[in-house]
Amino acid sequence: MPGGDASAFWGQPTNRTPAMTVTEWINANQRRVPTWPFYLGLGLVPAWWFYLGLTGGLGVEPIEELEHRLGLTGLQVLLASLAVTPLRRIAGLNLIRFRRMLGLMAFYFVSLHLLVWLVLDVQDAGRVWADIVKRPCVTVGFAAFLLMIPLAVTSNNWSLRRLGPRWRTLHRLSYAVVILAALHFLWLSKGFQLEPLAYLALSLALLAVRWPKKWMPGRTRGTREPSHEQG
Repeated sequence: MPGGDASAFWGQPTNRTPAMTVTEWINANQRRVPTWPFYLGLGLVPAWWFYLGLTGGLGVEPIEELEHRLGLTGLQVLLASLAVTPLRRIAGLNLIRFRRMLGLMAFYFVSLHLLVWLVLDVQDAGRVWADIVKRPCVTVGFAAFLLMIPLAVTSNNWSLRRLGPRWRTLHRLSYAVVILAALHFLWLSKGFQLEPLAYLALSLALLAVRWPKKWMPGRTRGTREPSHEQG
């Protein structure tokens, strides 16, 4: 047939390979992308912010702005780590090998957020303890940090092998961490603001997608999500 594919016209099979979708292309090529540039890039961001604070680039309240940026970025990276499983289930996008990196970098930003609050903001050990005990926004934020410590310490292949099935149970603490972190952001906000509510809603939505596993179509009993892959 002029201008066309005769074999396709007559119903005969062709040797053409179907075009890959964007998701398929990412899944096929993501293993070629190392994780160390993400560790390096994200790790240098606080240093740049600290430099801006020293040179007047963070406004009239540089310590408060630095503290806010570190905490918010920690929450954002934590949400990105929790989005890996929903993206795999719903969109078929497999970014599981980056989840460990995201979790560790979330802990990194949150640790710096706490350090800035302790050393540069409060600067008083007695007041630190009083704030943790008396201010709910500080209490939930500090609780989130404490829960992140065992997650960060066990985010390695040795712990995964050593703990076995208990590793998965332990890392479900991340669900509580993200809710506490979102509440910390919400309670710190002055007045009615949409941004912290949006983060809380996103946190709840990501957890809701994970929760009803037995009701999800195509998911059979006994199937399990893969754990962190080394990256």
